[in-house]
Amino acid sequence: MCSQAEQQDLIAVAAELAMAARLATLRHFRSAGLSADNKGSGNFDPVTIADRESEDAMRAILDKRRPNDGILGEERKAKASQSGLTWVLDPIDGTKAFLAGLPTWGVLIALSDENGPLYGVIDQPYIQERFEGGFGRAIVKGPMGEVPLKTRAARPLDEATIMTTFPEVGSELEGQAFHRLAKSCRLTRYGGDCYAYAMVAAGQIDLVVEAGLQAYDVQAPIAVITAAGGIVTDWKGQPAHQGGRILAAANRNIHAAALDLLNSTA
Repeated sequence: MCSQAEQQDLIAVAAELAMAARLATLRHFRSAGLSADNKGSGNFDPVTIADRESEDAMRAILDKRRPNDGILGEERKAKASQSGLTWVLDPIDGTKAFLAGLPTWGVLIALSDENGPLYGVIDQPYIQERFEGGFGRAIVKGPMGEVPLKTRAARPLDEATIMTTFPEVGSELEGQAFHRLAKSCRLTRYGGDCYAYAMVAAGQIDLVVEAGLQAYDVQAPIAVITAAGGIVTDWKGQPAHQGGRILAAANRNIHAAALDLLNSTA
């Protein structure tokens, strides 16, 4: 368990990482001629110079400030932890949105131990919003100042707003499960990337459902949403910090209702 002093130091390091990533990404966002390499085979999975520079900038800080901590990042080789703590980094979550000039992408920073995330940051550099959760904090800092984060109160599914990034979600069966749930909700929106998870924490929407995610995609959102009063699991209600199928919910009531429909065969 981290002491109060160490928690404050870790929060400060996370803020330093987020600021470095802001500078690295904004140098390239909406720039003329920005290109991308394709990491995918059979699908477009882009990576840009901004992704790489963002992760490199954060790693350089960690090498200096927290040399014994591990690092798990999307674009570079993992570094084993000697301290029991690991920084889980997604230098740009939503690279497709980044390429399209849409400010729904973000930088994801999580600090985890063997049990999962302890603290997380969802940072949107262009809007200059930073969502933080863990170590007793649940706040967003942005153009409106600093505001506490609190998820929505329980409500029926037919009054709920649900989001996912891609309409197909994942496999054909995963897509069918999502749309079965979405039909029971009042409003369905697509394309939110990590910003959708931030909106769960901010009390603006009720559910995010996705599939095929990695640890670096989910650990920061898990920390932020949990700190704000929500719940994030896999589609079976089990811990989700290693990725896979993700269900993020504003509260336990709507989480239970969503699980029922995701796993229904009707």
